[in-house]
Amino acid sequence: MDLKQIKQQTETAVRELLDVAGLRRGDILVVGCSSSEIVGEKIGHGSSFDTAAEVFATLMPILRERGIYLAAQCCEHLNRALIIERECAQKYGLDEVCVVPQPKAGGSFATSAWRGFSEPVAVEHIRAHAGLDIGGTLIGMHLHEVAVPVRLSVSQIGEARLLCARTRPKYIGGPRAKYEEAL
Repeated sequence: MDLKQIKQQTETAVRELLDVAGLRRGDILVVGCSSSEIVGEKIGHGSSFDTAAEVFATLMPILRERGIYLAAQCCEHLNRALIIERECAQKYGLDEVCVVPQPKAGGSFATSAWRGFSEPVAVEHIRAHAGLDIGGTLIGMHLHEVAVPVRLSVSQIGEARLLCARTRPKYIGGPRAKYEEAL
């Protein structure tokens, strides 16, 4: 697999999603990433730590520059727990759980996040403001209501399908209500 191509696709995807989603400093981006799918294997059956590390290394400078927290979703073996910076957990009042992801129990991407964050912690639940699902990792459970699909100029990272979403507040009030058009 061409890591240069993966880096370019990842960078394009995250920049486009951040622009469309209108995330602000302190918001959360959840990322589920199957390195197996990126390299053309079935999810959970061809993990590539180097590939996951490249995706993580590409995302982080962009997110740090914009002041956005990354929530790295673990695989199903850790019940899709999330790896975040302790600062994020404190800001959002999230309860820490005791686990350290490994490539075969948590996934290569979550392991990359654990190793790459300054103070990593694991949490079970989060409500992110936008998300990247790289390879069918099912991030929807970690998004705020209401999730809105976002189509980007890239539809894959490596061989993995890419699905993205932003969120918006719920519309309430019925036909006489006025809504913030920008949302």
